[in-house]
Amino acid sequence: MKRFTVSDYLLQRLDEAGIRHLFGVPGDYNLQFLDSVIAHPAIAWVGCANELNAAYAADGYGRCQGAAALLTTFGVGELSAINGIAGSYAEYVPVIQIVGAPALTVQQQGECVHHSLGDGDFHHFLRMAQEVNAATAVLTAENAAAEIDRVVSTALHEHRPGYLLLAVDVAAAAITPPSARAEPHSENADAAAAFAAAAERLLAPAQRVALLADFLAARWGAAAQLAGLRELRAIPSATLLMGKGVLNEQQSGFVGTYAAAGSSMAIRRAIEETDVTLCAGVRFTDTLTAGFTQQLSPERVIDIQPFHSCVAGERFALPMKAALAALQPVYQRHCQRWPTGESMQCEENHQIAAGIITQQAFWQAMQHFLLPGDIILADQGTAAFGAADLQLPEGAQLLVQPLWGSIGYTLPAAFGAQTARPDSRVILIIGDGSAQLTIQELSSMQRDGQRPVIFLLNNDGYTVERAIHGPEQRYNDIARWNWTALPQAMSLEGAAQSWRVSETAQLEAAMAVVSKTARLSLIEVVMEKQDLPPLLRKVTAALHQRNSGAV
Repeated sequence: MKRFTVSDYLLQRLDEAGIRHLFGVPGDYNLQFLDSVIAHPAIAWVGCANELNAAYAADGYGRCQGAAALLTTFGVGELSAINGIAGSYAEYVPVIQIVGAPALTVQQQGECVHHSLGDGDFHHFLRMAQEVNAATAVLTAENAAAEIDRVVSTALHEHRPGYLLLAVDVAAAAITPPSARAEPHSENADAAAAFAAAAERLLAPAQRVALLADFLAARWGAAAQLAGLRELRAIPSATLLMGKGVLNEQQSGFVGTYAAAGSSMAIRRAIEETDVTLCAGVRFTDTLTAGFTQQLSPERVIDIQPFHSCVAGERFALPMKAALAALQPVYQRHCQRWPTGESMQCEENHQIAAGIITQQAFWQAMQHFLLPGDIILADQGTAAFGAADLQLPEGAQLLVQPLWGSIGYTLPAAFGAQTARPDSRVILIIGDGSAQLTIQELSSMQRDGQRPVIFLLNNDGYTVERAIHGPEQRYNDIARWNWTALPQAMSLEGAAQSWRVSETAQLEAAMAVVSKTARLSLIEVVMEKQDLPPLLRKVTAALHQRNSGAV
């Protein structure tokens, strides 16, 4: 009988968490653990071009799958990945990071080994990791079972990364197979009753009520409950940019993407000029609110967060799903008198003006290109803020990273998302400056037979930075690449197709071909370098003012 090891124990817990792939880069301190991964019947190894890309890919996978796992080697590997892990921490994505480390005897003797700082202290990087992980552990043969369970459970509960330092000898140590884990379950009936009573006092006299949802509602699986409320009454409903997709944007009452002063007046009035606004999983950030310009008084807000809820500023120890369950009968009693929302209207004319491709023309074309169930990734900058005005088809999902805002994130994240959802159409919209950071993962996509559609917005540099400061400064310029040659250059086996388009008719023609084929497709879209989506123009003006010390 095969000996059951710490590696086997860890992989079983990952499997139980629904993780079917492990992203990373091999290194000599994790190779023996990787042998166990290769032998595992349910978890597949996914090698990436570098550790940062692997962390981004794990993040994209986690947003689609619910959780993800990442493997790096000690020191050099984990530090390359820490930026991606920090993004997962900031935006609540549970990624289990496994770091292959030198043997415990090597660490205890303080030997001067490669990938260390040479000072005998093997916990430098652990201390760094503690700042961007919900839980960390140094595994030994004696503590492995308890510590793996603690770190994985904490990561899944808090929807944030967890870190496991796994020495090569510990990975191979024998251990007792795990027993079934008891799922934590607690109900606070008193808190639910008190919350419902407070909501009743606020909603009973209300004449105008709106719903604002955001990304935390998606992370905590509240989409179905929010849809149920809207089915009872289609009150004005909106999401912030990071939460697009948590509400069905084709359902009656959806008014658009809320961006405070960056919104149209109609959207702003629908969400702000109310007696009560129901906020589900909302996190206001500077870029999503044009510099914190939201006008929502706490006295007229029911704020439902992952681990607590507030009614007019009164706080209750009631998590999101329990709060929404307690709110539902109160909502149902009073909602029939509340006005419904005027659904978002998109341009019906499928004809796009001829000539050069403007931001307006591109996003109009993109609106008609989208299909139900698409996974769309839009990188920080013109891509993300242009996507804010899209009306997503039913079942479509938008992945953006506007809080952490690490440019280049979406290209490897698209690789991770497609790994999680191989049967979905993945659409990546990324700027030329962002793509230069992480383009290597284009080769991994082709190696694994993936067929995403990539729109590379070539506006000749860092357009979002030009809008904030230094529109003609050379620090906002980048090297010019032959983008359409890259898919072929990065794969000997690939069968990619690519186009360079500079006119709207060419863009439409390329989209028509892509819609009928199943190949990795890259469309380089040439745009004016100073052209901005309207929302981004407002946001960059607010950022320029704040960065200049005027606030």
